Parts: sequence; C-alpha cells; structure tokens
Amino acid sequence: MHHDKASVIPTDALTVLSAGRCDGDRYYLPAGTLDRKLYESVNKVLTALGGKWNTKAKAHVFGESCEPLIEGAIETGNYVRPGDMGWFPTPADLAAKVVTMAGIKPGMLVLEPSAGEGALAREALAVGGKVTAYEIDLRRAEKLTDIEGVTVAGGDFMQADPVQQFDRIVMNPPFAQRADVKHVLHAIKFLKPGGRLVSIMSAGILFRTDALTTSLRDELDHYEALPDDSFKASGTSVRTAAVVYNAPAK
Repeated sequence: MHHDKASVIPTDALTVLSAGRCDGDRYYLPAGTLDRKLYESVNKVLTALGGKWNTKAKAHVFGESCEPLIEGAIETGNYVRPGDMGWFPTPADLAAKVVTMAGIKPGMLVLEPSAGEGALAREALAVGGKVTAYEIDLRRAEKLTDIEGVTVAGGDFMQADPVQQFDRIVMNPPFAQRADVKHVLHAIKFLKPGGRLVSIMSAGILFRTDALTTSLRDELDHYEALPDDSFKASGTSVRTAAVVYNAPAK
C-alpha cells in the first residue's frame, strides 16, 4: 500500500478539506472563495475519492456516505480510498526516536496503551523502563506476552480506569476518525504529576481546527511533523507527527 508522491495531498488542501462538511453523500466546501489553484487541488482529491461536483446541490455528491472517505484522506494525507486505518506497526527507528523523546530512565513505570506487537515496549524495556502494555487484539496481545519483562493488560485501553499512574507513556494509537486524539486525551489521565507522554499521531493534529483536536493541541508542549516516509517499512505513506505532553508537577 505504498503511495507515490503524486497521491500525497498538499497541506493547504488538507486544511480546506478539514474545514468543509459532509452531509450524508454530499460534501460542502467551507464558505468563501478559494483561489483557482487551491480549488483545483481540493477538487482533484474529492474527484479521486468518488465525488462529482453538482452545481444545483452546490456540493460534491458521492454515491455513498462521504465522511469516512474524507476522514480517511485527512488522516492519511493521501487520496486513496481508505483501507484499514487501524494498525500500522511502528518501525524500529521511529520507536527509538519516540523513546528517546520520552527520556525514560531505568526503573521508571512506562505505559504503552496500544502496543501492537511491542515495537515501542521493546525500546522502552531496553532503556530500563518497567513496561505495562495494553493491546485490544488478542493475537497481538499474545505475542506481547512473549516479551520478557512486559506486563500485558489485555482489553480495550479506552475502557481502562487510570488507577495506576505512570512516569512515562509512549504510544502509537489508531488514527481512524480521530481515535488518536481520543486515545491521547485518555492516556494523559494515567500520568503521574511531572510525567511525560510522547505519541505518534496522524498529521491532522498539526492543522485540524475542530474543537477536539484544538483542545489537545493547546495542551501539548511540543509537536513536529515526521518525515513522509516514516512508516514506509510498514507499507504505508500515512502522514504522521510526534507530540509531547508534560504533566504539570503537583
């Protein structure tokens, strides 16, 4: 599922797309006029996703609900019809970067809320962290139990109560329908005062203007776009960012 450069959506077009709205099978561009070049760029995306401009409706009309298609394009930064936006394993070099950004010291309690097959958990263990990992998929959770030193908490992290508090949280949550924003907001509750969270997120965190995304972005201490080929090893060119949240000390 590797996409060539031609299918990457320019950021200004993504900003426009995220400001418009879907109503059933119709997509309405945000109010105001776009300059010709930007309109063509946005129209190209909508057409590639199956939308046809309808003058009478003043909307791009899709033969199906357009929200998942538009959301998929915004989340991946590619105008391909979204496949499984759920799980992309974290490539080793990226896992190492996240763990370095987290500043894990030996003996620290570390949480990995959507551990997959353990790329981040392994890196956190390597630097001396005591790792607790959540993984909703049973087959992947079973693989995690093979990693010596990891405490595996099965089940859905989003249903978990923050009874235990952690020094550090490292995560690469699912992206679909802003799941990454929801996961990070939930994970923050698991941090000890003065603790730090580092997450890989969809690049949407950098430019989306909806209330949910904005509320999280305002809390972050640092965010940066990751290179477009960061997930090439996992077979996707999904566009991503790395974010840091430091919990206030008591």
